[in-house]
Amino acid sequence: MNIGTPSLLLKEHTVPLRLVQPGDGLVTLPLPPRVKDFPELRYMGSKHRLLPWIHSVLDTLDFETASDPFVGTGSVSYLLKAMGKRVIASDFLNFPTTLATATIENSRLHLDGPTLKRILGPVKNAPDFIERTFSGVFYTRPDLRFLDRISHTIEKLEHPHHKALARAALFRSCLKKQPRGVFTFTGNRYDDGRRDLRISIEEHFLEQVEVFNAIVFDNGRRHTVRRANVFDLNPRGVDLVYLDPPYVPRADDNCYVKRYHFLEGLSCYWRGLEIMKETKVKKITKPFTPFSYRRTAIEAFDRLFHKYRKSIIVLSYSSNGFPHKDELEGMLRRYKRNVLTYEKPHRYHFGTHQMVKRAEVNEYLIVGR
Repeated sequence: MNIGTPSLLLKEHTVPLRLVQPGDGLVTLPLPPRVKDFPELRYMGSKHRLLPWIHSVLDTLDFETASDPFVGTGSVSYLLKAMGKRVIASDFLNFPTTLATATIENSRLHLDGPTLKRILGPVKNAPDFIERTFSGVFYTRPDLRFLDRISHTIEKLEHPHHKALARAALFRSCLKKQPRGVFTFTGNRYDDGRRDLRISIEEHFLEQVEVFNAIVFDNGRRHTVRRANVFDLNPRGVDLVYLDPPYVPRADDNCYVKRYHFLEGLSCYWRGLEIMKETKVKKITKPFTPFSYRRTAIEAFDRLFHKYRKSIIVLSYSSNGFPHKDELEGMLRRYKRNVLTYEKPHRYHFGTHQMVKRAEVNEYLIVGR
């Protein structure tokens, strides 16, 4: 691997060096071929479109085992797997770990014909929880009945990787059928008539099975995925940790549960979750994370850096977040001798028209070695 420092536009501090120019003088590397097929999910903060840049940064570092404790959609973990690394992925929510189980931990199983036939087969006395709870909230009654039936048949599968792969296909189907890809509103005011909103969730599911089957591969290493709070993880044996925690934005909020509560519930058929019945969209109570609040975020980042002080730390961050980048760099210097900040302009897209696009920000990769 190339361990050298990028050559262009370095500004020198006493210690360490810091890259401050957009583009950073990095040579943009082509993505590993498999990564181009990884499905993009409409997910707040997704790094899918930043993968070429992230790959170019990661390629400058020497490591074999990587941890991704805020795995989200799994796109960066999938990149790490495609780079030939051993990956340890986790998240404090269940549906991201289900996605990662399907695409990272799973290296060989596909939803073949017989398995798919079992999933799509008829069910006597199918449960109706989703239809009863979300009728008039999300989707048509036929779509809701399909979700009830397929949730039941997926649960009957023996292998956890088959279950995860089927649920991953189901998650993306629900995101594509839901206008704007979030579960914060009811009604059809964002229905622009596109195909994704016209076809049934079952039709989506059949298409997404093919998408997720196509990205299953084995890089020769054993990967692990679990649901866990980052502070409960064991950092031993981790060469590099990629950190992409939720951060306190300067406007709006960073609540993933508010936006994706339906997927979190679908991942476990709402078992063990408390539904806030008074809410129009039937939200679930959200677990606490210190990264969501100004009063606790700074201490949480410091604890994070201390926890992984023996690993290479790569922090993904944005210019619209709190605490400020300079403060994070200062904290990281307590534990790392060399800190480099890579910067890239970026625009996150939400929805399908200009009025619902977020303002352009600068994305950062803050690397401590």
